[in-house]
Amino acid sequence: MKKLLINAAIVMALGLASGAQAQDAAKLAQDKSCLACHQLDKKLVGPAYKEVAKKYAGNKGAEAMLIKKVRAGGTGVWGQIPMPPNTGVNEKEAQILVKWILSQK
Repeated sequence: MKKLLINAAIVMALGLASGAQAQDAAKLAQDKSCLACHQLDKKLVGPAYKEVAKKYAGNKGAEAMLIKKVRAGGTGVWGQIPMPPNTGVNEKEAQILVKWILSQK
């Protein structure tokens, strides 16, 4: 029940065109443990998703760059705490996650 409420809150906060798309992205973020380090609107270990969306708004190359970053990891953009590689996230999943993150307002 708690996971359902969390997913519902994430879906409402997302503002994506389709509630089903938002639910899929929220579930994927939860399943891939993204939410262990990131939250929608406040910094946890990594930056808030809304801050990521704001930083890359209008950047045409952001989606492709972030897809690579999700899968390969990195450090230095948001401080010195590294983001580990997410080898369990495939290209399509990374694309879904990045589109979701960049849709945050």
